[in-house]
This record gives sequence, structure tokens and C-alpha cells, in this order.
Amino acid sequence: MGPDPKRWISTFLQAKSAEQDAATNTQLAYGRDLIAFAAYLDHHGAAFPTATRDHVESYLVRCEAEGLAPATRARRLSAIRQLYRFAKEEGWRDDNPAIRITGPGASRHLPQTLSQTEVTQILDAARSFGKGERDRFRNYALVELLYATGMRVSELVELPIAAVRGDPRMILVKGKGDKERMVPLSPPAKAAISTWIAHRDGDDDLARKSGKPPSRFLFPGPGAAGHLTRQHFYLLIKSIAAAGGVDPEKVTPHTLRHAFATHLLAGGADLRVIQTLLGHADLATTEIYTHVLEDQLRDLVLTHHPLAKPRP
Repeated sequence: MGPDPKRWISTFLQAKSAEQDAATNTQLAYGRDLIAFAAYLDHHGAAFPTATRDHVESYLVRCEAEGLAPATRARRLSAIRQLYRFAKEEGWRDDNPAIRITGPGASRHLPQTLSQTEVTQILDAARSFGKGERDRFRNYALVELLYATGMRVSELVELPIAAVRGDPRMILVKGKGDKERMVPLSPPAKAAISTWIAHRDGDDDLARKSGKPPSRFLFPGPGAAGHLTRQHFYLLIKSIAAAGGVDPEKVTPHTLRHAFATHLLAGGADLRVIQTLLGHADLATTEIYTHVLEDQLRDLVLTHHPLAKPRP
């Protein structure tokens, strides 16, 4: 294939999507990473077909100098390595210039989580947060459902209303790569959703009377996507946290997902169960949550081990 970087990237992403059923957000991230690398190569008089190991290494050094996080640099190297592996398989190149390069490694630490008290404060604030009754019902349903299921924010805002019709005890969630999983609904989450649906159905009735089709999403939005956007909810959850007396700097939709997992594990849930509920493909990803047990184990030893007690 010729030097056109757009053709390299588009062909690679199409093949990756078909073969690995890659999630849309992953596809977009890889596309952005490869476009950035192509621009760097062009600035240095090179292109995908002619790039060398030195080009790749110098690009990663440049990324580090720009202050990119280790996880971001690791993902960029992964995108480059996969592109050249695909190019070699297709016969576009005879080698993979990135194959022996060691990246910084993605960070494995668990981002900041929330205590159960802080989550309760956020849930209480969500009940009364909003300009009117509609907003308050929606906001409480959003936060309650997120904490009750540990869904990713994209899964939450894109959840179809059909998934929660009929007061189900379990709901079907479509996750990364269109992989489906079942997650249970707690009684508070079911109650919050039921109240929101009753109000939301009234909105649908008004839409029909004005000739507009009702939204298929549980949380409709005015944009082209038809549902509440991730960006909107990101800002919303911070405002709700502030109203509840919780530092908004430590609260994101993903923080509540982490809280769901850490609180389950602290309560004695099996790691495999948490893996299934979160939709993790690899148990190693879920194992980072075992950090919540460290304080409990230390306190257990200090309290009950005979040699830990002061001796006369």
C-alpha cells in the first residue's frame, strides 16, 4: 500500500473492528493516536511505510516531554505496534519497527474512590437536585442506577428504556465490543427508575401529540444522539456532589463505578462476580480492587493476633 496515512489507518481500523469487535471508543482512541503519529512522521520527513524504530522511539520521547500520562503513552505505542503487525500480515511492510520497544506500561493503580458515607451524601443530594420535579426524578434515577450496577457512563446514558420496562430484577447491558451482560437492580434503584419512567412516559405522550417520535432511551437528550451525553452527566454528577457536601474534584461517573466495586468487595463479594458485573474481560483488571481489603486485614491482625497485643 502507498504512503497515504489515511488509507493505512482506515483499513487497519476496519479490519480491527471486524476481527476483534472493538468498541467504538477504542476505535476512536486508536484512530486519534495513529493520526498524531502520522503527523509526527510527516514533520520528520517520514511516513508509515518508511518509519524506523528510531522514529517510533523518538516519538514516544516526544510524548513524554509533552507530559502525556504513562497510560496514554502505552496506548499510543500499542496502537502503533498493532498497526505495523497488521501491515506486516498484509504485506505492506516486511517488519514491525515497534515490536521490540518497551513502553511505560499502563498505570495499574486504582483511581480515587468514595466512601459509603460520601455515596450516601451524593444520593441524598440527587433526590432534590434540579430545577423542577422532572430533573430531580431523572437525576436521582441516574445516580442510583449507576451506583447500583457499576455501569460505564456510556452504558448508562445509552441504556434503552426497553431494558427496564416491566420492573425487572435484572437488566441486560451492552458493554464494550457490544458484549452483553446481566446486572441486578437493587430495590432503591428499581423504585427510582419506576418513578422516573412514570414521569418520562408523560413526556413521550406530549411528544406524540406534537407529532414527534418518543425516545427509545431511558434518559433522553436533545442532541443528535438522542440520549443524555456523557459530557452532560460528567458535569451533572460534579454539581450533585458539591450540593451533597462532597468534593467535586474527586467525583466522576467512573468514581461511582469504582465505588460500586470496592464496596461490594469490602462486603465479601467474590472477585469473579464483580468481574462479571463490571464486564471486565480479564480478571487481572478486577484484581486492582483488592486494595480495599488491606486496611481490613491489617486491623484484623492487630486486633486478633496474640503477638500483636502489648506484652508486659
